[in-house]
Amino acid sequence: MRVTMIGSGYVGLVSGACFADFGHAVTCVDTDSAKIEALNSGAIPIFEPGLDSLVAKNMREGRLSFTTELAGAVRTADAVFIAVGTPARRGDGHADLSYVYQAARDIVAELDGFTVVATKSTVPVGTGDEVERIMREARPEADFAVVSNPEFLREGAAISDFKRPDRIVIGTGDDRAKRVMEDVYRPLYLNAPPLLFTSRRTSELIKYAANAYLATKITFINEIADLCEAVGANVQEVARGIGLDNRIGSKFLHAGPGYGGSCFPKDTLALMKTAQDLAAPLRIVETVVSVNDNRKRAMARKVIAACGGAVRGKRIAVLGLAFKPNTDDMREAPSIAIVTALLDAGASVVAHDPESMAAARAVLPGIAYADDAYSCLDGADALVIVTEWDAFRALDLDRVKAGLREPVVIDLRNIYRSDDMRRRGFRYSNVGNA
Repeated sequence: MRVTMIGSGYVGLVSGACFADFGHAVTCVDTDSAKIEALNSGAIPIFEPGLDSLVAKNMREGRLSFTTELAGAVRTADAVFIAVGTPARRGDGHADLSYVYQAARDIVAELDGFTVVATKSTVPVGTGDEVERIMREARPEADFAVVSNPEFLREGAAISDFKRPDRIVIGTGDDRAKRVMEDVYRPLYLNAPPLLFTSRRTSELIKYAANAYLATKITFINEIADLCEAVGANVQEVARGIGLDNRIGSKFLHAGPGYGGSCFPKDTLALMKTAQDLAAPLRIVETVVSVNDNRKRAMARKVIAACGGAVRGKRIAVLGLAFKPNTDDMREAPSIAIVTALLDAGASVVAHDPESMAAARAVLPGIAYADDAYSCLDGADALVIVTEWDAFRALDLDRVKAGLREPVVIDLRNIYRSDDMRRRGFRYSNVGNA
């Protein structure tokens, strides 16, 4: 089949490369000419494990191409996917749908024959209705169907998620569109992925509800971690104890500095605002958003407390800046609030991250950056682990202790064992373990 992706950001690029790897002919369209030029020269604008080789392979074999020219790509397509950004709108927190609606206008102008237009961007309930209205108003005679097909990709594991999905949600009431979408995902049938066909509005809400629920699990275990510290319990054992219940499950029960990234912060906020506007407030989601915002700054207070109650004039080493490992994404990363609070308290900060330092420099210009973990901590008064990169899980602890002025380690991801760290002479603090 011929597939066109409108947008070559994270979702568009990963989805386009995976569709091409299925054997479809895929064209990724973007208005950013510099990005398209870079992609055509083999440069990948984001870090996602395995994506560079997947893109190169499918470009080499002629199944994947990149262009700024939308017209030809849309006219020949069986399915056009809208995969543009929907950031939180400044001022009110609602999703900014201007890119989605502009894509709809651009697409409908070039349609030739029956085409499925599938929204893969994360959008509030009712967006598909507005996309269809815009398109039919522009060209009443055009033959198309607007479908909701949300993505469920985890940064750092996106290719695996796309090729071995838990579910594929498709919102449409059009039989022709259903057949096209079945053909698009037919290469996955050997793995028997569950295709869930539902209404368009239900599909849109599934995406938001899923992200809100996962964000709630993270926030719940973070609050339980605070209680564990107060009563002398171990949050990791609590998480294991409740996670073994298959009604709950163990995923997203890892206490830490709060959630960040490109999805959870903006999606929980957008869902909360939509619900408030419809007089159906989601009090749990409202609390999750508030608690998570406060938690990031609270982690800085935890660092300050571990340093004796003050950090003015002290040098703090920070390992990990991206919101999670295996990505260079700094959007809403907990490190931003933590580092900013430490700077406000008078500390100097030096940081290292395996992939995100280029992006970090734009949002954290007032700190120093180190080329590796050991040069980062050398001469520091304390070490703070913010992101659980594999490279930080087995540090040479003798070397760590020798490099630090004081043997203070604040592990916000619980990647080391308290008893082992204290036995080695560290003043060790983690999350949810008194």
